[in-house]
Amino acid sequence: MNPLLPAAMPDSPEGRYRMLRHFTWASLAAFAVAGLILFLLEREEERFFAEVQQSQSTFVARVQAELGHEQESAARENLLSVHENGHVNLARLFANVLWDSDFAPFAARAAQVPVDHCRAPTGEDAVAAKACLAEAGRRIAALPGFAAMDRRAYAMMQRTTVFKIKVFDRRGITVYSSEHGQIGEDKSGNEGWRTAMAGRPASELTHRDRFSAFEGVVENRDLISSYLPVFSPSGTEVVGVFEIYSDVTPFLERNRATAARIEALAAANQSRVEKAARENSEKVRAASNRLLLIFGILLALLYGVTVLLVRHGQRIIDAQASARDQAARREELWHREKMSALATMAANVSHEVGNPLAVISGMAEIMADEQARGKCAVCQPQTILSETRRIAVMTRRIADFATARSGQPERGDVGPMAAAVCDFMSFDRQFHRLRFRFSPGDGLPLVDLVPDHLNEVLMNLVQLCGEKAVAGDCAAPALVVATRAEEGEARISVSIESGGVPWALPAPSNDPRLDLAVRRVAGMGGRLSAVASGFEIALPAAPPA
Repeated sequence: MNPLLPAAMPDSPEGRYRMLRHFTWASLAAFAVAGLILFLLEREEERFFAEVQQSQSTFVARVQAELGHEQESAARENLLSVHENGHVNLARLFANVLWDSDFAPFAARAAQVPVDHCRAPTGEDAVAAKACLAEAGRRIAALPGFAAMDRRAYAMMQRTTVFKIKVFDRRGITVYSSEHGQIGEDKSGNEGWRTAMAGRPASELTHRDRFSAFEGVVENRDLISSYLPVFSPSGTEVVGVFEIYSDVTPFLERNRATAARIEALAAANQSRVEKAARENSEKVRAASNRLLLIFGILLALLYGVTVLLVRHGQRIIDAQASARDQAARREELWHREKMSALATMAANVSHEVGNPLAVISGMAEIMADEQARGKCAVCQPQTILSETRRIAVMTRRIADFATARSGQPERGDVGPMAAAVCDFMSFDRQFHRLRFRFSPGDGLPLVDLVPDHLNEVLMNLVQLCGEKAVAGDCAAPALVVATRAEEGEARISVSIESGGVPWALPAPSNDPRLDLAVRRVAGMGGRLSAVASGFEIALPAAPPA
């Protein structure tokens, strides 16, 4: 089955769908959600931009710190490299001036002082070894030529930045030091001495709180000490090692001052970067707020325009619904007037036909009495009486069908009403080709219905089916009105049969009678469906009283 209307549509204004109200709240919620999402996205963009600015500021600060550290480290390395080269040249100068004439002969004499028995690595032996080496140093300092060599070394280093000179022989023993107390020390385990003995200079930068220099004891000085190899005249063999200490405190102080200026400049640059980042964040926040304001205004305008359009549409819908309501009321009034006129006509017909029938019936009874006495052989009073009773029954059916009733629902049986409509419509002259047949069902439940509305629906459906059958090529058509009980419902079908077989009825068109029938059935809580050979009405059973 094909339901023409699956559910009842209320005709009252209170039951109409209020599109404006639902759309207003639904669209308001949708616009609010869209606005909230846009707001959150803008705020997330602001936060992301602020994080990017902070990340860039941190990166700039880290880069400047790394550059400052690299500059300071490079300055220290350059200072160390430059002074190491100076020490190399100074060592060559010492070698050229003093080595062959003073240091080499003295180192040869010092080599005669035995020290191997003084070397002990740990424990109490180390203390004894230190004392033994000190004694060896005193013996070395007492060798001939030491005083003259010492004076010449002091004379060469006067008013220079060189604070101390040491000379080591190939054993690692200090054979000369401008600080006499260090003569005799064993440096064979020192990495700088070993590097110099391998033919490469080795230098380091150190800070000394107190240091014994040519000019006396100095305090809080930064020194560069270099271990420098002394080569033989052939340049192939290391014959000794110089250790030279020079003062670089002024250079380091200038480096520190430069580093401080660079650090201050970096701090100023960082401050400017952070200020620019804050200003950019403020600009982005202001632009975001302007964008949110613009979008808010646009959303409000769009919402207002859509509400106005929907309000206009609601007015059109209300006007159309009002027009439908007025048409339905006019239709109802017309139906009542038609049924009232039909009832009046039926009453008049019944009255006008009833009187002659009463006379004819009385005369037929007299004729029957005369025939019984044998006075009227050709009289047929029984035929007259049968036909008058038939006419009386038909007039009563017409009167019952056309009786005007109220438009309020009432509980009733659909069977007699369907039979009355079938009998009444069989008198329509346009359906003279049709045979009308009523097929009653058993056990029909009582239903809540409006009798006039059900009569009107059945008449419209009979007319629709009859017109389709008359206009078509249906052979020996029969219009069947049948009732049956199924699934707790009372069902009435109006269909066409051809030769006792259901005839395929063409699909229903947009007929106002069908629209009216759909609304009437829906108003009674039922449904109207199209079947292959006609229509079927399903009305729910009335609840128990």
